[in-house]
Amino acid sequence: MIQLLFTLLGGEALVVFALLVRSPLRKLAIMGLDRAKRGRGPVIVQTVTVTILIVLSSSVFSMVKIMNRSADPEGGGVATPTDQVLMSRHLLESTLMGYFLFLALLIDRLHHYIKEIRRLRKGMEAAMKQNSVLEEAKSGSPEELKARERELEKLSAKIKQLESDSEARLMEVKAAEANAVALKKQSEGFLLEYDRLVEENQNLHNQLRSIDLSSSQSDGKNM
Repeated sequence: MIQLLFTLLGGEALVVFALLVRSPLRKLAIMGLDRAKRGRGPVIVQTVTVTILIVLSSSVFSMVKIMNRSADPEGGGVATPTDQVLMSRHLLESTLMGYFLFLALLIDRLHHYIKEIRRLRKGMEAAMKQNSVLEEAKSGSPEELKARERELEKLSAKIKQLESDSEARLMEVKAAEANAVALKKQSEGFLLEYDRLVEENQNLHNQLRSIDLSSSQSDGKNM
């Protein structure tokens, strides 16, 4: 389960990188996301998301249960090595699933913003072409000139609106890029924490083996 989550996170990180960097990979990533959002793709994505949420809720419930059992005075108020190992595993799985859901949301928003910016740019180009055609055709009667001037004013206002919308979308994309950089730094720290948990898990297994050997030797002496 943990290795699968790491693989999924790596794939999502590659998709985020492809969307943020202007390269041929961005086109491939956008084409893949477009196809994923057609047909049965949304149903599959929703099913996977709901499944991960259920598993995440189960892990959180298990951690709360272990914490309550460890805090129980009747049990000594001390977590057993087995509980510590299970707690570390559930914590790691919950964190990985949370990062997976966050990256999935980030990919969806980046894809939406990039498509929206492209649409706005096409609208601006079409409006600018119409503006240039009208400027070239300024010769005519005063009534026609006034009508063209009014149309030019409308087009100029539309261009300004499109420019403001494009700037707003660009700011959102920059904010998403900053979030992706912050997430990368968090992932690096998380990998270090994962190495520490693996080492702690190994130490706990060694302690459990020592306890089992001690118990076996004690039983042999009693016999």
